[in-house]
Amino acid sequence: MKVDINFEAKNSSNYSVYIDALTSLNLSGKVAIITNPKVSGLHLKSLLEKITADELYIITIADGESYKNQESIDLILENLFNHKFNRGSTLIAFGGGVIGDMTGFVASIYQRGIDFIQVPTTLLSQVDASVGGKTGINNKFGKNLIGAFHQPQAVYIQTDFLKSLPSREFGAGVAEIVKMAVTFDLEFFEWLEEADLRKISDLQLSIKKSVETKAWVVAQDEKEKGLRAVLNYGHTFAHVVENLTDYKKYLHGEAVSIGICMANDLAVKLDLLSSSQSQRIKNILASYDLPTTYEIKDVNAFYNHFFLDKKADDTKIKFILAKGLGDHQMRDDIDKEIVLSVLKEYSV
Repeated sequence: MKVDINFEAKNSSNYSVYIDALTSLNLSGKVAIITNPKVSGLHLKSLLEKITADELYIITIADGESYKNQESIDLILENLFNHKFNRGSTLIAFGGGVIGDMTGFVASIYQRGIDFIQVPTTLLSQVDASVGGKTGINNKFGKNLIGAFHQPQAVYIQTDFLKSLPSREFGAGVAEIVKMAVTFDLEFFEWLEEADLRKISDLQLSIKKSVETKAWVVAQDEKEKGLRAVLNYGHTFAHVVENLTDYKKYLHGEAVSIGICMANDLAVKLDLLSSSQSQRIKNILASYDLPTTYEIKDVNAFYNHFFLDKKADDTKIKFILAKGLGDHQMRDDIDKEIVLSVLKEYSV
């Protein structure tokens, strides 16, 4: 299966997403595979059997969201400089969203930009993070506040890599699938209510539908000036949850699941979503053992964290909300007291 991403902007580079189609990858020049110890131990041998290159290097960095920082970027850059990589070199992101974000960021800044290829190994990165060219790292102020838009040369999704994926990681990917169905595709959402993504046939179809949805959005709005912001449904709340828990308690998709539920509660208060529709969304999330609630210790502190989000300015917070099932609404005019009333429902 293949999904093409064809940008409307003439100065953007089109590319394709291949699903279960990686048989061989022949690359010229110097190539570095960026990965982590867990993925390397499980799958590196399999990937190496498919790659030929003039010079091939492996750069391994620590695993986890807490390592998505400048220190890890410096480690990768140092390796590239030591091996004298140039503008004709290629990086391969081999791992989940953390690896993909950091590899893409390094590719965007090394000698002002070199090629990179995404080979995502988690469900979340396969359906969302590997597609669209968002790259970046976290800092003490928030998530992905340092980064760049830098599109990959290609994306290769192999569902075989998911066989070793822990159930929590699998569920984290499901949250991103649900996100796209709720905001863009009622038919896809209704299919998800009946599907079992643990079955390979259903899983492959859900990946294809998710990639097609994201490709359609990104092609129209590469730099997130409008429509693409809808893909942040649930993320405004999720990023606060992640930041307040030091990126250690929840996987990104688990935080997104919580954020979706919080956003839905806000949408219900605004009469954009019915309580029954909100419950249907929550039922899908819960069926994959995703968290749907969170204990807020300080409501005002939680609210103030919204202003560290990339989508906020000094006075307004942009919320992405479900408008029924299969549609969306972006709002930056919601009264603070209404938002606080939602947060109070989650307070300890």
